[in-house]
Amino acid sequence: MAKTATRLKAPAQVYVPQTKDDAAADIRKIGDVQRELARSSAEMNDSIAAITHNFQPRLDALNEQLKTLQDGVQGYCEAHRSELTNGGRVKTANLITGEVQWRKRPASVSVRGVETVIETLKRLGFSKFVRTKEEINKDAILNAPNEVRGVAGIKVVTDIEDFVITPFEREVVA
Repeated sequence: MAKTATRLKAPAQVYVPQTKDDAAADIRKIGDVQRELARSSAEMNDSIAAITHNFQPRLDALNEQLKTLQDGVQGYCEAHRSELTNGGRVKTANLITGEVQWRKRPASVSVRGVETVIETLKRLGFSKFVRTKEEINKDAILNAPNEVRGVAGIKVVTDIEDFVITPFEREVVA
């Protein structure tokens, strides 16, 4: 049984200006709403900054207290590690109100000066440590779209038009 095509319809417009004057008035309203949005956003950010400023001393004090307690517990646990881990047989110790753990992080590699390191590895004959990555050169395709026409999997999209409304505004320099 053949599947029927499903048509997607654009939603109906709720409002459309009827004259050029209506459209011009609506563009002015768009500018008004955008400016009010910017003012409200700035007011919100000012409020957030004030709240953050008011809470910062309390948060700093609590973070300092937390750091002191954590350092103290770690110091105790390191001093009594053998006792807490049954001579190193376990990595977790239960202290009734919580537990402490010793975990080894997985090995990682950090590279600084990538280009220099790649050159050095190649020069020393360690090419197995250099990855060669193949990828599609989209810029080249955009420069010569006719050459790849008909190649399965490649679609060059052109002539898409966006509609942009920019209300006129004057910047005020203070």
